[in-house]
Formats: sequence, C-alpha cells, structure tokens
Amino acid sequence: MQGIDLGRFIVGIIGNILSGLLFVSPVPIFSRICNNKSTEEFPPYPYLAGVMNCMLWIFYGLPYVHPDSTLLLTIYSFGLFLEITYLSVFFIYSSKNKYRWIIFICLFVELVVLGVIVAFTILSIHTYEKRSMFVGIVCNIFGIIMYASPLSNLFNVIKTKSAEFMPFWLIVAGFANGITWFTYAFLKTVDLYIAVGNGIGLLFCLIQPLVFACYTFKPNSSAAASEDAVSSNS
Repeated sequence: MQGIDLGRFIVGIIGNILSGLLFVSPVPIFSRICNNKSTEEFPPYPYLAGVMNCMLWIFYGLPYVHPDSTLLLTIYSFGLFLEITYLSVFFIYSSKNKYRWIIFICLFVELVVLGVIVAFTILSIHTYEKRSMFVGIVCNIFGIIMYASPLSNLFNVIKTKSAEFMPFWLIVAGFANGITWFTYAFLKTVDLYIAVGNGIGLLFCLIQPLVFACYTFKPNSSAAASEDAVSSNS
C-alpha cells in the first residue's frame, strides 16, 4: 500500500472511530436526564436529525446503491440504534408535551420522506453510479442538517446567557468528525460528496464552540460587581 493510499486508509479508520464517538457523545446528557427524570431545556432536534441521517446512509451503503460499504452499514446501524434509544429516553422524561408531539410527527415525516426516496431510487434510477450520486446528494443535505441541529438551542442560550444546555461533547465530536472526513475527501482524489457535506458541516461546528465559549467563560457579573464595590469603598 503506497503512502497516499495508506494515509487515506488510516484517516478513513479514524473517521469511522470518530463517527462512533459522535454517536456516543450524548450519553452524559441522557445520563443526566435519567438521573433527574427530566429533559430540562435540552432540545430533541439533534437526535431527530441523527435518525434521518443514519437511515439515509444505511440506504446509501446497501449493495443495491453503493456496493462494498460494510463499514458504512456497520457504523450507521450502530448510530441509528443509539439515536432511537436517545429519543425513547427523551420521550419518556420530557416534561413538555409539545416535544413529544414534535418527536412523533418528525419521525413520521422522516419515514415518509425515506420511503419516497427509496421508491424513487428503486423505480427510476437504474445504474449504480446514478443511484450513488442521487442518494449521496440527499445524504449530504441531511448530514448538513445534522451538523447544524445543535444550533437549535441557540436562541435559548442567548436568552438565558448560559451554555449549560448546549451539548458540549456532541459539539466536540461533531467538529472532530467533520474535520477528519473533510481531510479524507482530499486525499488521493477529491470526493465532492464527502467534501461538500462535511465542509459546510464544519462551518456550523465552528460556530458552536464559539457560542459555547462566549457564554461559558464570560466574566462573572456578580463577582465583577463585588470588585467594583470594594474598589469604590477603598
């Protein structure tokens, strides 16, 4: 195996590992939810986006669409299992009925959309190359949505001036996953499907740690006020 091929292979393996860590990263959040028996202010949107993303990549990895994609099928099947588990926990402990309805309606819509995509691919596209291209583009679109989904809580973060309910480890894992696959896309030959989806996703991932840092490491206003009082008295 030549140097560039070996590098691409190693980066691909790292990408699969990081994809697995991305799926596992919400575990601390759901451990907290189970312990407190409440979803508090955590939103369900990242996990709804994750379910759709996993289902599409599983379809993309099937032999009918893109042969020889065993690793893809394995990692996204694992991810789908975890995302459904997260949503089940969220559904059980949600204190807001609106979130339960949102989960139900979104999952129904996602299954309908997936059914339409599968039916169109099977009935209307008759070559591996065209099937891979069509499903790959759709996967990229929903992959970008998945990367952007942690920003769904941005308004609440700005309103409360607290990043407590931003999924920190999900942000970190998403950023590491995006930069690894974006790098992978430019090794040996340029893979536009991987490059575009992960490149745009990476931009969203850059915004999230900035927001998190802004509201996590901000000066303590009460402490600042105390210091001002002390200095004025002196």
